[in-house]
Amino acid sequence: MTLTERLLHYERLMRLDKPIGILLLLWPTLWALWIAGMGKPSGFLVWIFVLGTVLMRSAGCVMNDYADRNFDGHVERTRNRPLATGAVSTREALLLAAGLSLVAFVMILPLHRLVLWLSVVALFLAASYPFTKRFLAIPQAYLGIAFGFGIPMAFAAQQFSIPLTAWVMLLANVFWAVAYDTEYAMVDRPDDLKIGIKTSAITFGRFDVVAVMICYAATLGLLAWVGVLAARGWPYYLGLCIATGIALYHYTLIRERDRQRCFKAFLHNNWLGGVIFAGLAIDYLVHPVGA
Repeated sequence: MTLTERLLHYERLMRLDKPIGILLLLWPTLWALWIAGMGKPSGFLVWIFVLGTVLMRSAGCVMNDYADRNFDGHVERTRNRPLATGAVSTREALLLAAGLSLVAFVMILPLHRLVLWLSVVALFLAASYPFTKRFLAIPQAYLGIAFGFGIPMAFAAQQFSIPLTAWVMLLANVFWAVAYDTEYAMVDRPDDLKIGIKTSAITFGRFDVVAVMICYAATLGLLAWVGVLAARGWPYYLGLCIATGIALYHYTLIRERDRQRCFKAFLHNNWLGGVIFAGLAIDYLVHPVGA
C-alpha cells in the first residue's frame, strides 16, 4: 500500500470526508464561545477550539470504528469502513487516536487550569462513548454530553468558571444530540436489531418520531432559557424561531421512517445549529454588551 493510499484510509477513518460530525460538534462550542465572551470571544480561543473540535471529533471517529470493528462489516452503511475491511490495523487506529488526542491536549496547555481538568473528562467521554452502545438504552444521551463538553470548556477558558448558563446549554445539547442521532439511528435500525447494538431508535420503538420532536422542543426551550440568562435580544429569539421551523421540517422527513429521508433529516441538523449561532452572533452585533 502506498503512502497516499494509507493517508486516504486514515482520512476515511477520521471521517474528514464527512464533515457533518465536525459541524454538529462545532456549533454548540461556538454558541458557548460567543456567550462566554459576551459577543467578543478571543480570536486565539476561537482558533484553538475550532481546531480542537476537528481533532477530537476525528479521534472519536477512530475510537468508534475501533469499538465497532466486529459489527461494522454486518451493517450495510458501514461495511466498507477501513477497520472493517482490514485496510487499517487496530494498532494503527489506536496510535492515530492517541496522536490526535495528544495534539489537542498540547493546544490547550496555555489555557486556564480548569480547562485542562475538563479536557481529561472530555477525553474520557469521547473514548468511552462507542462502548456505551453495548449497555445503555439511549447511548445518544451520552453522546450529547461528549459532543457538548466544549461548552463548559469554552466558559472555563474565558470566564475561569462554569456558570449555570453553561450547564443549561450542555443539557440543551444532550436533547439535541438525542434528536439528531435518533434520526441517524433510524437509518440503521434493521441492522442494529440483527447484531444486538442498543440505540435510541430501538428503545423508543414506535414512539421514535414523537421522541425526536419532544427532544427538539426541549432543546429549543432550554436555549430560550439560555437567552434569558444571557440577557439576549430579539435576533437570538428569531434564530430560535427559525430553528423551530427547521425542526418541524424534519418531522415531515422522518414521519414515514424512510431511511433515506431520515438520513437527510440528520444531515440537515447542520442548518439548525447554524441558524441558532447566526441569531446569537447578530444579536451581539445589534445589542453589544456594555453599549
